Amino acid sequence: MLSTAKADAGLVGEAKWTKIGPHNEKAYIEFVDSALNLVAANRMKLRVMFTQNINQTQHLDHDDDNRFFILYYQFIKNAFGLRYCNPERAEEVIVTVLLDDAPDTRQALENFKNYLSSLSVYPIFHRERIKIPRDQISEIRSHDHVILQAVDVVLGAMQFRLNEFHKRKPEGQRLRGARTRAKERVYKHINSRIRGIYPRFNIGTSTGQSGGPADRWDHSYRHWCFVPEGSIKDLSRGKRQK
Repeated sequence: MLSTAKADAGLVGEAKWTKIGPHNEKAYIEFVDSALNLVAANRMKLRVMFTQNINQTQHLDHDDDNRFFILYYQFIKNAFGLRYCNPERAEEVIVTVLLDDAPDTRQALENFKNYLSSLSVYPIFHRERIKIPRDQISEIRSHDHVILQAVDVVLGAMQFRLNEFHKRKPEGQRLRGARTRAKERVYKHINSRIRGIYPRFNIGTSTGQSGGPADRWDHSYRHWCFVPEGSIKDLSRGKRQK
C-alpha cells in the first residue's frame, strides 16, 4: 500500500524528510497520509524516542562507542510495550528487528545482536513468551524499505519541530527560506493527523498512559522522552535560556 501511495504521489528514489521542499511538499503529504492512515487503523505502530538537553547523564559518555546501542536497546525493550503484546500467552511471539544502517564496527554490531537477543530470557519477556531470536536481527538500508522511509518523514518532522528548526533563517536574511516553510507545513499536517488520533497529543513529552501501562503496546502512535536513570537536570541548557 505504501509503495503504491509513493508511486501515485510521484516520489522517485528514497523518500526522506531532508528532500522536502516547496516543489514536492504535496507529494510528501500524500505519501505520509497513507502511512498515518495505517497508524490510525492500528495496522502499523510508530514510536519516537528523543532526549532533552536539560537531562544530563553522569554515567553515559557522549563519546562512548556503545551509546548508540544502549539507546537502541532501551528503545526496543521499552518503547513499544512488547511485554504487553501477548496477554493470552497461548503461543510464542517472535520479534524481528531490522536495524537501519547501524553506525559502528562489525564486532560491536555482532555483540549488540547477542545482547539484544538476550531479551528472550529477560524474566518479563520470558514469562510473556516473547522472543527476539538472534537470526531475526538484521541490518537494512532505508532505500529498500518503504515503511522505514515513511518513518523517516514522520521522525524528521518531529525532530524539525522539537529542535525549533522551523524558526531558522538563512544567515543575513530577514525571512525564513522556502524549504523551511514547506517543511513546517508538512510538519503541521502530520501533527494534525496525530492529534486526530490523540486530541491532546504533545510532541515534547512522553505520551500518557491513561489506560494503564498496556497503552504502550495498544496505542498506535507514541512519543517517549528518554530520561536516563541517574541523570541530573541542567536548566541552563533549556531552550528558553538559549
